[in-house]
Amino acid sequence: MVGSSHSTSVAPNIRERVIQKVAWRLLPFLGLLYFVNYLDRTNIGFAAPHGMNDALGFDKAAFGLASGIFFIGYLLLEVPSNLMLHKVGARRWIARIMVSWGIVASAMAFVPNGLTMYALRFVLGIAEAGFFPGIILYLTLWFPKRERARAVALFMVAIPLSSVFGSPLSAWLIATGHGVLFGLDGWRFMFLVEGLPAVLLGVMCWFYLTDRPQDAAWLDADERTWLQNEMDTERVQTAQRYHYPLVKALTQPRMLALAFVYFGIVYGLYAVGFFLPTIIAGFQQTFNTHYSLVEQGFIVAVPYLFGAVTMYLWARHGDSTRERVWHVAIPAIVGGLAIPVALYMQSPFTTMIAVTICAMGICAALPTFWALPTMFLTGAAAAGGIALINSLGNLAGFVGPYVTGWLTDLTGNPKAGLWLVGAFMVAAGLVAVALKAAPEPDDPRATEPDTLA
Repeated sequence: MVGSSHSTSVAPNIRERVIQKVAWRLLPFLGLLYFVNYLDRTNIGFAAPHGMNDALGFDKAAFGLASGIFFIGYLLLEVPSNLMLHKVGARRWIARIMVSWGIVASAMAFVPNGLTMYALRFVLGIAEAGFFPGIILYLTLWFPKRERARAVALFMVAIPLSSVFGSPLSAWLIATGHGVLFGLDGWRFMFLVEGLPAVLLGVMCWFYLTDRPQDAAWLDADERTWLQNEMDTERVQTAQRYHYPLVKALTQPRMLALAFVYFGIVYGLYAVGFFLPTIIAGFQQTFNTHYSLVEQGFIVAVPYLFGAVTMYLWARHGDSTRERVWHVAIPAIVGGLAIPVALYMQSPFTTMIAVTICAMGICAALPTFWALPTMFLTGAAAAGGIALINSLGNLAGFVGPYVTGWLTDLTGNPKAGLWLVGAFMVAAGLVAVALKAAPEPDDPRATEPDTLA
């Protein structure tokens, strides 16, 4: 292996060119995958107030359970799935994930009752397990640490963009799709149409993705050599400085603390994502206004449009300053303070300003967060540790919608549930500050090699 001196001597001439090539080759495609992925897991939020809840007999708590049970299946298989991706490669495993989740997502169009919806949402979580942490792991094979937060942001910008474009799309499919195919209601037609792209993209993954830089025929020979050496050098240096074998990575209290930070951020993400369409639909009663279904879709998109821009700019600033902790903590705290404020605004416009600030905070915190565990995890430890953090953090996807819906039913308004959202986000920011960026380095002489790496 070529050492760091080689990397230093050639980097000024080749680094920018290679990173740009990799970014253009991988990030648009991976972002498209995540766009479809996030749309398929959250479009139930748009179906709920537009026919699904009435058809299946769901109250707010039942809808919260249907939204959140996805994450139970997701939790069960997240770590094994990511370890399998580490073993067989991203190309094969992500293709498998996407085809299976697309089939299940489309099948939701034909649910006869609420119990079947619960079952399919649970199976959807199983089918999708490993996708997001697998992509985060995949990016660590292609982007050095100094460019990683920006790369993750360009991938994760699919979250807000799935609402910017997906919300109007979902609204349009519901509004125009009634009876178009098999006599399906509009919300059922939406599930069917939005699930199919995952199957097609899964097939494309098999032919398009490359597992490692050394196999990238789309890079020149010197570019492949430089990038593989750069990534190998970083991996060795990280392993020597922070030696975290797989078992240690899965059992460290620090990993649980990082999972809590992610839990708090994701709690806000899914509470807003699942319930914002319902809140906007309620503007008619709260503020005596009326918006058509398509207009509601565009209103839902506004906070995420600002969030998408903030996500990229904030991550770029984090990469340029090499600071990570406050780039997670500040937006989490600001977003957490904004969401309960939205409940006390006196017009749709001021309410949406507060919601937009919350969405910007969530979107800004997400990509930089993933720079924290990858500072000290490599190999199988990174595969298992990233999956563990993601699975435990995504329990917020179960707890958030269910508790928010339950508190809304219990109190008759959404205030208590969204106050809780804000509290978790603020707590996440405070814990991030307490953790700092990385643990103290280990003495590599006192550890044993990771046989799975």
